[in-house]
Amino acid sequence: MMRAAAFALLAAAALFAANTAQSAGVNVTTYHYDNMRTGWNQNEAVLTQNNVLRGSGGQRFKLTKLVALDDQVDSQPLFMSGETIVNKGVHDVVYVATEGNTLYALDAATGEVLHKRNFGPPVSIDNVPGGCNNNGANIGIMSTPVIDAANNTMYLIAYVFTNGTSKYALHVIDLSTMQDVVKAVNVSGASRLTNGHIFKFNDSVARQRAALLLANGNVYAGFTSFCDFDADQVRGWVLGWKTGTLAPLPANDLTNRLATSPDNFFLSTVWMSGYGPASNAAGDLFFITGNSDYSGTTLDPVNNIAESAVQLSADLTTVKSVFTPDNAVGLEQEDGDFGSGGLMLIPPQPSQRSNFAVGAGKDGTMYFLNADNLNNNTTGAGRILGSYGIGGCWCGPSYYMDKNGHGHVVSSGGGSIGQWLVRGGAHPSLTNEFNTTGISGDQAPGFFTSVSTHDGGQDPVIWAVSHPDSGNGNSVSLYAFSNKQLFTAVAGSWPNTGGDANLVPVVANGHVYVASYQTLAIFGMSSAPSPAFEMPPAPVVHRVALAPGQHEIFGMVRSVSGSTITVAKRDGTMLTVDTSPAEKNKLFAEPTVGHGVLVRGKYTAMNQMAADVVMHAKDHAGMWQADR
Repeated sequence: MMRAAAFALLAAAALFAANTAQSAGVNVTTYHYDNMRTGWNQNEAVLTQNNVLRGSGGQRFKLTKLVALDDQVDSQPLFMSGETIVNKGVHDVVYVATEGNTLYALDAATGEVLHKRNFGPPVSIDNVPGGCNNNGANIGIMSTPVIDAANNTMYLIAYVFTNGTSKYALHVIDLSTMQDVVKAVNVSGASRLTNGHIFKFNDSVARQRAALLLANGNVYAGFTSFCDFDADQVRGWVLGWKTGTLAPLPANDLTNRLATSPDNFFLSTVWMSGYGPASNAAGDLFFITGNSDYSGTTLDPVNNIAESAVQLSADLTTVKSVFTPDNAVGLEQEDGDFGSGGLMLIPPQPSQRSNFAVGAGKDGTMYFLNADNLNNNTTGAGRILGSYGIGGCWCGPSYYMDKNGHGHVVSSGGGSIGQWLVRGGAHPSLTNEFNTTGISGDQAPGFFTSVSTHDGGQDPVIWAVSHPDSGNGNSVSLYAFSNKQLFTAVAGSWPNTGGDANLVPVVANGHVYVASYQTLAIFGMSSAPSPAFEMPPAPVVHRVALAPGQHEIFGMVRSVSGSTITVAKRDGTMLTVDTSPAEKNKLFAEPTVGHGVLVRGKYTAMNQMAADVVMHAKDHAGMWQADR
């Protein structure tokens, strides 16, 4: 067993070295930098702690360039050094994909648009279930693409609306020309339910939010829902295609195979606030699933893998292990998705028999797990290595190793960063080292980070992007920390506040890139004045049309009794809402006491409404649109 574990450790170390060696050439080819999703650039020599805080040689770290884009950006920028762009020569290039279905190739220092391509009309909010507002006005390229550096290609999934139909198209393009290497394929899938019936992938109700993964000669994608709507038709998918040919894998993973549920409500989807599935040295996939039926009675480690961390074989045929928190039934009943956060694999630690993983969700519990067997010791105290409170997590962890060879996990739940020392030995654990001052933002709790070091772990800098701040024009800001704050500045805006700004800062070659609404902000060392930061023009936020006599109200849920909820509106008055029409039509996201809600329907009497649509809203009233 020790020999096998040692081999696995060496193999995992080789994989991590391969994934992070790209930083030596300063390439960021995938979400959160590598397939373990560490978010760690270990070869950033320019942006040291001192330079970011104090500057050097007359230069200061600051905003150096703003680049206009055509739409909101939900994906993470990617970076290639020394890339040849057709008719433009050789450049360091940052690639940014927008919800307008446009991919930009930009000079990484000047922001010059070297090339761009549009992949077709994006899907409008009018054409997603229930007018789900957990996004911008358009849904195009939402997930982070992935680059195959060896073949100079990129894989991306575009959501396209043509001839009245929504379709997902998987492309593999040449980075130099942006032309398809092979013909794009439409996403499809089919799987067998417990009653023998075949369940098919449905483009019109599925959302492709989690970042793409390139591993095992395949590209993988996870799918979720729009606002938990059409939950009778939506289930979690992990699909895969062969690289180069885009031939679909013979098998796929359907996270919920149940034939029935008490409320005809299924889900168990893969979304992770945009975090990508991870992969280990053996090629296994790791991810966390979200909520399923709100009765809490349908959890099943074989046929309905909801609220769980999952280890899946590379060919998608076998769920190898599952970790489901002890409070999973409560999470189901309170819409407390474990799957709101991503699962990170911790690189191999010295003298350890197993590898580790860490992840957290909405309830703010960060779990420290055995990545070689998520469900080892499936009952009792040995089931997990540790659990730690970090605050609500629409987020994902980062990691780095310091100059002394000590591993550190960086959490970002609630409103602050936590740094945790990875302790090995007979009883592995995480020890909290510090927590930062608060990070601004009025949206969902949690945010995303990355880490830069140089020369074997020197000068760690933790980078973060806040959620929108209603007190500052719904701006988002870039932060830099060591064990204290080194820097902060406005980096963009986010007017579509119903959808989370799950923005990841990208650090490469002395620059930091933050993509947000219609803007890429480039930060770096400079002695020149920063450009005047002008927010993009505030959009006329497109909202679905109301039916005659229909109204839309935001508020806080004060009580839930069966299909009746009481909502405190922004003016303090109470509204009694019958949610049964929304439940019947599956345009219903489970309301929870103490949390925000949007209800759309018709008044039946004074301060009483029959709701056609019930969806979650932010808990901060500054994130609410006007009632209508």
